[in-house]
Amino acid sequence: MTRTATLRSPLTLSAALWPRQDLSRNVLLAIAGSVLLALSAKLQVPFWPVPMTMQTYVVLVLAMAYGWRLGCATVALYLVEGMFGLPVFAGTPEKGLGLSYMMGPTGGYLAGFVLATLAAGMLAERGWDRSWIKAGAVMLAGHAIVFAAGVAWLAVLVGPERAVALGFTPFVAATAAKILLGLATMPLAWRLLRR
Repeated sequence: MTRTATLRSPLTLSAALWPRQDLSRNVLLAIAGSVLLALSAKLQVPFWPVPMTMQTYVVLVLAMAYGWRLGCATVALYLVEGMFGLPVFAGTPEKGLGLSYMMGPTGGYLAGFVLATLAAGMLAERGWDRSWIKAGAVMLAGHAIVFAAGVAWLAVLVGPERAVALGFTPFVAATAAKILLGLATMPLAWRLLRR
């Protein structure tokens, strides 16, 4: 593909599916994305050694589909909903609501969502969501960012060793499964769109 062809092709899947770029489109996509994030936080998939939610998968796929600007706006909307007490996070309302929940053990992971969305969205805008290998690299990098932020915050609360034992190790297998699912999702979506 020539540089000219690359520049003319849509930067994101959402732009390819809905080319009209205006405020109403972006607001609708951000709301739909925040609803998907809330649903993914509540979805518990039986897994070993701990059940997994699909939240990081949805965060990263939305980032790739939306690009970094709309992706970050969507995650920010989701976080604002949670900050104002809507039960959109995993374990809410049982584990608390609002800012108190966000400052708790999962606060770093929530901040990591924004950083991972920024990175994944920027890479997707450069075409990294269209091949299996590059989409896998985006998923791996995005999960690494979420875990780095989450474990770092958790280490402040419980110490580094316990943070890794509680906030990383139990989730390795589930994360690998989500990376595999993510590396298939976006290239497959682009292939179906081209047909």
